[in-house]
Amino acid sequence: METKAFIFDLDGVIVFTDKFHYQAWKKMADRMGICFDETINNRLRGVSRMDSLEIILERYEGAPLSQPEKEALAEEKNESYRKLLATMTPADVTDQVRETLKELRGRGYKLAIGSSSKNARFILEKVELLDAFDAISDGNNIANSKPDPEVFLKAAEYLGEDPAACIVVEDAYAGVDAAKAGGMCAAAIGDAASYEKADYKLEVFEDLLKIGL
Repeated sequence: METKAFIFDLDGVIVFTDKFHYQAWKKMADRMGICFDETINNRLRGVSRMDSLEIILERYEGAPLSQPEKEALAEEKNESYRKLLATMTPADVTDQVRETLKELRGRGYKLAIGSSSKNARFILEKVELLDAFDAISDGNNIANSKPDPEVFLKAAEYLGEDPAACIVVEDAYAGVDAAKAGGMCAAAIGDAASYEKADYKLEVFEDLLKIGL
């Protein structure tokens, strides 16, 4: 089927906020006396906030936490994260990303964000890229995080396109799995570029312009 749209993961593809996630989770974990390092942090990529918290709590040695207590911890992390996000500026998006998105749109493709983050709109506003996308599917409108394909299927729905006509751009294995589970092609960049399930392997973001040519 002819490609009609591109759906982009946000963190690690359009912007890079991994360091902010790490700092925010680290602050919460240290306060709780939980061991948390870069190795554990790598397991959180593409994972929802509550699922990420469960991974961190694997090393928690205190009394069992109630659901409200867990939700409070997740919100504590998010408050720290949003304070860090507030420091972002348009300079946090490369010219290559901006120009590639503009060129794809100029060629008639629809563009969407498909991110597990509940802060996607906030981030896009801070980097002045909100208008670059025709639709946003994020953690606020899904019940299941990647590798479940829900976030990408919702994005295709919002764009009014068949999933088979969409290419997902991802930097995480779980994201590539989600794209394939949703019947979409997957273009992998960064860590996921070596994943055998990816249909396209990108060395740099602008390699997207070679797809379909």
